[in-house]
Amino acid sequence: MNFSKLTNQQKGSLLAFIGVMFITPDSLFIRMANIETWGMLFYRGAIPFIVVLFGLLLFYKNNFLKALLRIGYPGIFYIISFSICNITFIISIQNTNVANTLIMVAMAPMLSAVLGAIFLKEVPDKKTWLAIFITFAAVTYIFYDSIELGNIVGDIFGFITALGLAVNANLARYAKNVDLVPSAVIGKLCVAIFAFFFVESFVLVKNDILIIPLMCVMCVAIPFVLVTIAPRFITAAEVNLFFLLETIIGPIWVWLVIKEQPSLETIVGGLVIITTIAIHSFLKIKNL
Repeated sequence: MNFSKLTNQQKGSLLAFIGVMFITPDSLFIRMANIETWGMLFYRGAIPFIVVLFGLLLFYKNNFLKALLRIGYPGIFYIISFSICNITFIISIQNTNVANTLIMVAMAPMLSAVLGAIFLKEVPDKKTWLAIFITFAAVTYIFYDSIELGNIVGDIFGFITALGLAVNANLARYAKNVDLVPSAVIGKLCVAIFAFFFVESFVLVKNDILIIPLMCVMCVAIPFVLVTIAPRFITAAEVNLFFLLETIIGPIWVWLVIKEQPSLETIVGGLVIITTIAIHSFLKIKNL
């Protein structure tokens, strides 16, 4: 396949698809790891920072500083939002069911559409507004269940993660002529520095010696480069639609390996959200 000959729609869709597929085992690795929260955040910041920085230095060579300085105000806001949603994702996973977190993340496309309408003047059509209403109703239903189960804190942080992803995608869309991968790299460094002051132990024991580096490279470093580049070719909402794959596949990995089952309310609410966004995506592709 010659990437240069693909249309912008094909380039963006391919980048987003590959990126999200790499992310799908992430929740499983987080659940399997023995390391405490801040230690995990430190490594999820430090290892991707080193890996992607090395790649950028090879790519840009002597022009890396110029690329870093070109990020401008969108890049600065991207660093802040990117850092926050990296932290809130881990906190969410560790305070609620994996399925709940990923369903909250599935809200990102609709939140992207709302933010795109407000800040980029890319006003959604009636079908999108209907999908937004339905998905928010389903999330409210899941929140109600979580309050009874005591998982509401994890769900709230999951929602913040979705909002952060929506902000990131819209910033990348707004600054589509600027390479924001350097911003994401700095964001990872900020996460590592922030977590550093709270880490109890940096020692990796047992399976963590394999799980942590594998997770940080395969599920964090590679995907965030691809997902950062994708909005240069397709809309922010379209990029975030691919996160539906993680919402569907992520809990399956967790259920198959460690037998964590979501509640009935989470399954029902999740099916409503996934079905709504899937139908919406199909209609958009068909231009109906």
